[in-house]
Amino acid sequence: MSDLHLVDLSGKLEEEPIRKGFGRGLLAAGKKDVHVVAACADLTESTQMNLFRDEFPDRFIEMGVAEQNLVTVGAGLAAMGKIAFVSSYAAFSPGRNWEQIRTTICLNDRPVKIVGSHAGVSVGPDGATHQMLEDIALMRVLPNMVVIAPCDSVEAEKATLAMAADKRPNYIRLAREATPIITTDKTPFEIGKAYVLEKGSDITLIATGTMTYQALLAAEQLFKDGIEAEVVHVPTIKPLDSETILKSVRKTGAVVTAEEGQIIGGLGGAIAELLGEEQPAPLKRVGMKDRFGESGKPAELLEHFGLDAKHIRLAAHAAIEQKAV
Repeated sequence: MSDLHLVDLSGKLEEEPIRKGFGRGLLAAGKKDVHVVAACADLTESTQMNLFRDEFPDRFIEMGVAEQNLVTVGAGLAAMGKIAFVSSYAAFSPGRNWEQIRTTICLNDRPVKIVGSHAGVSVGPDGATHQMLEDIALMRVLPNMVVIAPCDSVEAEKATLAMAADKRPNYIRLAREATPIITTDKTPFEIGKAYVLEKGSDITLIATGTMTYQALLAAEQLFKDGIEAEVVHVPTIKPLDSETILKSVRKTGAVVTAEEGQIIGGLGGAIAELLGEEQPAPLKRVGMKDRFGESGKPAELLEHFGLDAKHIRLAAHAAIEQKAV
């Protein structure tokens, strides 16, 4: 285990929705800086902006079901010197308003903070229409945009505070369901940094968001197989911490990526691009493979689509076999 002050994974872990950490972080950012303002598209409680709204009602705007207007107003507020956070479900923002994000925020390089909640198949019974899987790819391709996917609610709180201080457009991806808390108040977070959570020499497991916990579980399973896996947590998908990732891959010689989203254009795509240019190595990508989600219980869907520790382990064995050829 690394020295990053993680929770002891051998015990029973506390669980909390990642979005709740965002809510606390936004409130803290608002107390720290009077320039922080917030706007939401009729999902204030769901995205946990209600904490900020209740404390600072004069700095909060309820936009209604108008996601395109939401981000353009955010761009205007940022142009006037405000630190604007705008929230909705990821299926609607950036799913519905990508062109407005591109033109009014990124093209003008306005430091708007876009909050996409309820991302991934773990949204569960809401089904494919609300299970946003393409947001990482959509936002990663935009010039000037920072893309963040915290692994738990504690990291989400830190990320939100860091976003408020960052001068670039930011996107943060939040999950709906309660997920294990694996970091602590002492665990570091910095935009643009990846972290080695478990050291190993045989394969690199690169994960983001909710899948980092699954990667840690997979590393435990692989250790029983006689394989030492290095787990690299990538909370910032753009800008990518190429130095940390390449250092690990040069040591292990094989890679598995894991994300709760489309592997095309997502974290898996970003790592494939990096390795293709800098360090070719066997690569297996765990994530949604060019398909939509389905309605079901979150745990059932993660297993059904192969987004769990078992499938990361199998992918690791396949990548190591390629390395040996």
